[in-house]
Amino acid sequence: MKKKLGVYVCHCGGNISDYVDVEKVKKAIEDEGGVYLAKTTMFACSDSNQKDMVDDIKRDDLNGIVVASCSPKLHLTTFRNVSERADLNKYNYVHANIREQDSWAHSNDKEGATEKAIRIVKAAIARARLAEPLVPNKIVAQKAVAVIGAGVAGMKAAIALSDMDCPVYLIERSPFIGGRVAQWGKLFTSNQPGNELVEGLYNKLINRKNITIFTNAEVTSNAGSIGDFKLKVRVTPRYFSGLCSDDQLDKAIEACPVEVADEFNFNITKRKAIYRNTFSQYPQTGVIDMINCTRCGKCEAICDKIDLSQKEEVLDLQVGSVLMATGFDPYTPEAGEYGYQETNRVVTLPQFARMIEMSDKKLMHNGKEVKNIAYIYCVGSRQPEGGNTYCSRYCCTSAIHTSVEVKKKFPKVYNYHFTRGIRTYGKQEQLYAESLKQGDIYLQGDEDNLPEVVVQEKKTLVKVNDILSAGRAIEVEADLVVLVTGMVPRADNSVGSLFKLPKGRDNFFNEIHIKLRTVETFIDGVTIAGSCQSPKNVMESVNSALAAAAKSYSYVSKGELETEPVIAEVDEALCTWCDACSTACPFDAISMSNDKEKAIAVINNAVCKGCGMCLPVCPTDALNLIAYSNKEIESMIDALAVD
Repeated sequence: MKKKLGVYVCHCGGNISDYVDVEKVKKAIEDEGGVYLAKTTMFACSDSNQKDMVDDIKRDDLNGIVVASCSPKLHLTTFRNVSERADLNKYNYVHANIREQDSWAHSNDKEGATEKAIRIVKAAIARARLAEPLVPNKIVAQKAVAVIGAGVAGMKAAIALSDMDCPVYLIERSPFIGGRVAQWGKLFTSNQPGNELVEGLYNKLINRKNITIFTNAEVTSNAGSIGDFKLKVRVTPRYFSGLCSDDQLDKAIEACPVEVADEFNFNITKRKAIYRNTFSQYPQTGVIDMINCTRCGKCEAICDKIDLSQKEEVLDLQVGSVLMATGFDPYTPEAGEYGYQETNRVVTLPQFARMIEMSDKKLMHNGKEVKNIAYIYCVGSRQPEGGNTYCSRYCCTSAIHTSVEVKKKFPKVYNYHFTRGIRTYGKQEQLYAESLKQGDIYLQGDEDNLPEVVVQEKKTLVKVNDILSAGRAIEVEADLVVLVTGMVPRADNSVGSLFKLPKGRDNFFNEIHIKLRTVETFIDGVTIAGSCQSPKNVMESVNSALAAAAKSYSYVSKGELETEPVIAEVDEALCTWCDACSTACPFDAISMSNDKEKAIAVINNAVCKGCGMCLPVCPTDALNLIAYSNKEIESMIDALAVD
């Protein structure tokens, strides 16, 4: 069928037209084969222009369109929707990026940028001439969502999904739910204790019949794709067949001969191999750490509800979507970083927060009362190249809030803040004002003038050339140095690798678009929430959890899902099954089939992302990418290569 194409060249409000002569581009392509209509527009994505495009398609019976504008990451879906509103198959639309790939890249060469734009648009027209109508693949969706991680973000997402009448499996790797918030006292800026927040969410979870909670559980394998993920979940027993009385459990813990560092208190205290939750963790029952347990049997002799013979279980779950809320780890300083591990007078902010919670009348550390506290900011954030160059955003506020709380609880304490500039955004600025009002002292260095910790036999000095007092050399003798550590991704995030989730340069899980698709990932059906995505405070984590819950629900609520038809296809006559394509595929979308007369490659349409990684490795050229065939790509190359 002869093509009648409409071509629209966008000014992008000056982002393109300031560097590209868009009128010249229009004139250069309006006589190209197949072009029936060529226009320029100030904003192609505006509602008024979208309406004009719909009218053009219907009036002139266009059977293909090209829009030359910004990145398809922003508006590919926009113009596909325009096509559908005009009763045109959306895969007869071709996007040409002349902003990121041209005007922004060549802002110092308007003539060169214009010539490049002409070639990019001609290449898009060449492909549009060969574009065929496509029908999306359809799959039946399981109406259930697996939420991985039961911190505040995971719990909030599970509750939101439950309220939408969606079955939820809440999977937590540790024996207790609550995540990092369970470890904190009062939270900024609400001053609500962390245990109250966790308790409130837990009570909502257990009162909902469509939420199933698995603790001590880990996803070990994943098969399938959006609409039908098949998960295997390994559940480690608690080694309790029922509840021991409080007295029995206390005696069993006392009898246990094994002591290990308590990770809940960031290793500043010890716990036994059998232990119970703290008041901020749920469920409120005991658990046995079988990695460290010696199976001596002393606890079993005290309480007959303890059963060391229990075995791991592996459960099979089928869900339509997966919501990842695996949280973060506090940064652990290197040995010697600001005196860390060189002296016991240097601790991290998370450790200090637990110390405050466990202290009563006096703030004690190593048998001595603490009076002078030096906080060193940006430890593990805003580091030089090779470190964590990002800002963790919550640390300034967290440190200031901690200093305010410690002053309220222990009025004789003096707080000294060694900063690189305070970042308490929004209403958190009020905490900074409160800290100043209570007499806290702020000193400031920069990346070329970092604080220095000098450890002497009986003294720990923190020194800095304070730029707030014209570079004056100031030192503070501190009873305790608190390193204000940032957020880093979980050290063990193997579950992310299991789902092949992409990571950003900061190694947190990456969203598709930071503004337009904030909780979606490139793995269809998998959303992300909370601080596994980036450093976030509680409020920001909850907001992202609600967004991720809504998006996950949209995947499973329709009953039937459409997936992209732009996938690889196999020419059975040419395929000899050498396994090269399967090895190259990053999504495990290719397998071998023996159903035919010979072994050939088979594409899982629901899993294939149309990335094209398999095509160049095929020695017999048996693979083709729908909508990006050799003929289409070669036509684009010819258009780009014309002198």
